[in-house]
Amino acid sequence: MILTTLVAIGVAAAPRTADTPPLQFAQVIIRERVIVRVPTRPMRDPPAMRWKEKAGPKCMPLQGIAGAALIDSETVDFIVQGGPRLRAKLESSCPALDYYNGFYLRPGDDGMICADRDAIHARSGGECEITRFRKLVPSR
Repeated sequence: MILTTLVAIGVAAAPRTADTPPLQFAQVIIRERVIVRVPTRPMRDPPAMRWKEKAGPKCMPLQGIAGAALIDSETVDFIVQGGPRLRAKLESSCPALDYYNGFYLRPGDDGMICADRDAIHARSGGECEITRFRKLVPSR
């Protein structure tokens, strides 16, 4: 998100006279970066619920993420508020994710996290690209 603000330099309220310098304008660009820290817990016990993977969306809204669980070094499950549980498949092994018990997500300008565009950033400094999302449904 880029916010642009015009800043007046000089005295705008004073009446203009011959010895008053002309009003000047300068442009200031403020760049805002949104980075969200997502706490995680490694899955230590076998889950009570079994999940089946289905075709998932290309992108997911960052605002909907309620939490995440590390399944293994290449898989992160996102718990989404009011929506399906989504599984992010990572491009390669990302063992640093569980070291600091969390990771960062940096959404695009659209506020979405997308496969083949965005990455999960480990708190240790590494990053792992998200290759696809899978929708998880309970298996019966």
